[in-house]
Amino acid sequence: MSAHEIKPHPGAAPVRALVVTVSDSRGEKEDTSGPVARERLEAAGATVAAIERVKDEQSEITAVVVRAVADGSCDLVVLTGGTGVAPRDVTYEAVEPLLDKRLDGFGEAFRRLSWEEVGARSVLSRAVAGTRGRVLIVALPGSPNAVRLAIDKVLAGMMGHAVKLLRG
Repeated sequence: MSAHEIKPHPGAAPVRALVVTVSDSRGEKEDTSGPVARERLEAAGATVAAIERVKDEQSEITAVVVRAVADGSCDLVVLTGGTGVAPRDVTYEAVEPLLDKRLDGFGEAFRRLSWEEVGARSVLSRAVAGTRGRVLIVALPGSPNAVRLAIDKVLAGMMGHAVKLLRG
């Protein structure tokens, strides 16, 4: 299997996803992480309904996640950007309190894999995943390479199974 071939979990449920780009600086034409997330999620068998953009403001990030969970239109919310340590990076602060159940292994696995590519800088990532109600929520760094790595090597292999479990 090549680096970009994705093998979903056998018996995985179909996944409806929303991609949210969190950024103060990226305009529609400049957003590369959102399209990469869409491409990799679709390669993994998910249906991506939309890519939304919000500013790196805790209230905006919280609002888009809460709305997505409440309206029932998706099984998975993938946020890209705002997971670092810069003063304006607040995705973690917005997402973590919303989670009913944290999936600590997701961030651990992502950082382990990132270590192989970027070394010690991988520990600066506050990538996080968990559930809210019956929705899987994943917050990733804004780098297209990080998004590709996280989806191809971690999320693709577990998202369908997680959604199946969340549906009961």
